[in-house]
Amino acid sequence: MDPHPLILGGTNRSTPSVIPVSNPYSLVTFAEVCAAGPDEIEEAIRTAEQGAIRMAALPAHKRSDLLFHLARLMEEEADILTDIIVREGGKVRKFAATEVSRAIGTIRISAEEAVRIHDQMVPMDGYPAGEGRIAMIMRVPVGIVLAITPFNLPLNQICHKAGPALAAGNSCIIKPPSATPLTGLKFGELLVRAGFPKESVSVIPCRSDIAERMATDKRISCLSFTGSPSVGWHLRSITPARHVTLELGGNAAVIVHEDADQTLAATRIIEGAYSHAGQVCISVQRVFLHRSIADRFIYELVSRCNALVTGDPEDPATDVGPMITPDKAEEALQRIEEAVSQGARVLCGGRLSGHLLLPTILADTTPDMAVNCEEVFAPILTVTSYESFEEAIAMVNDSRFGLQAGIFTKDLGLAIHASKTIQCGAVLINDIPTFRIDSMPYGGVKESGIGREGPYYAIREMTEERLVIIRP
Repeated sequence: MDPHPLILGGTNRSTPSVIPVSNPYSLVTFAEVCAAGPDEIEEAIRTAEQGAIRMAALPAHKRSDLLFHLARLMEEEADILTDIIVREGGKVRKFAATEVSRAIGTIRISAEEAVRIHDQMVPMDGYPAGEGRIAMIMRVPVGIVLAITPFNLPLNQICHKAGPALAAGNSCIIKPPSATPLTGLKFGELLVRAGFPKESVSVIPCRSDIAERMATDKRISCLSFTGSPSVGWHLRSITPARHVTLELGGNAAVIVHEDADQTLAATRIIEGAYSHAGQVCISVQRVFLHRSIADRFIYELVSRCNALVTGDPEDPATDVGPMITPDKAEEALQRIEEAVSQGARVLCGGRLSGHLLLPTILADTTPDMAVNCEEVFAPILTVTSYESFEEAIAMVNDSRFGLQAGIFTKDLGLAIHASKTIQCGAVLINDIPTFRIDSMPYGGVKESGIGREGPYYAIREMTEERLVIIRP
């Protein structure tokens, strides 16, 4: 097979080094992509410097038009994008199609926000020396944005970085994940077709050490990273970039209080725990149930979990597909077995079917077990009962992560109290932490990251203030 070229400065480039791409379900290697080395990295950054100049010179309405054109091209290629995501990522087709639809929306929102970046007047005549002067704060692009993205949302995560970066007038170097690089390369192809200055677009598959070399280059102005906490915090400690956004891990929790709509809660929890095979940083991982409803609610969860179909992501009947690699499934199984050896009970799942991990529910876990205190990034759910609402909040907060949390209750007072006391970037009332719309501010506290995504909020991360004083 001929390796797929990378995209350097809007132009296809072949290299001798390649990365194999395998189907997570069939385990067949069906493609190879060219991987960048030090020479390509240096050329990409030099080219991006020129791209940043060209993008900054484009008026906002032209940047907006280009992004709208990109969204239309993505719509035309939606089926192809969906096919690629299913094939290289193992994502169930219905969820892959949803991701493509969301990604198109993310680009449209970015196009809208491109013409809403506004300046701010600064009063000057409050002091005698400022009399007669006019001042404003302008928001200007930072320069080069390096976007490092994960395998689990291979298209929409790129759009959440490249869309705002280009809307703000920056150039963008995209480092797609090695497991799912074809989606990023297809997106790069559409960027070029949409008419963006070629110098502003590079999609660079590469090894992690090469990516780190980019992140530590002083010409990179903004690092936007989504991935594991260990890698993200390491990059932050070594990058000279003035602007850093990290979207990292979580072990998202849900509280189901005694007055909750239990049917709604069970339906949403099952969807939030097992869509994308649990490989989302806001997948439902920990569920806390009021003791008065725990037994019957657990029965409902187990019944719904057992009804899920695990198998081929191409099959429309499939609910849960494979994890990204068999090794990751084995790691998740080891965590389950470790929890069982420490006293946990498997209520359903807890084993492999071939190389697919079956959706799993664990009871009798403790806070120090890895299935609770770490991010499992797998179709694993733990259930724990509580006596008081304060106890439930304390258990949610007993985590080094703080991305999103969900509360199911009809008591407005409890909902407001939870919103003020739960240590997360977002608290969702009567919904799961897995909920996200692409215009909202998205990000965490504690070890879950810094900064916020969502095009409006990301643009603020990818621009900086410049004071202009005019003396007529």
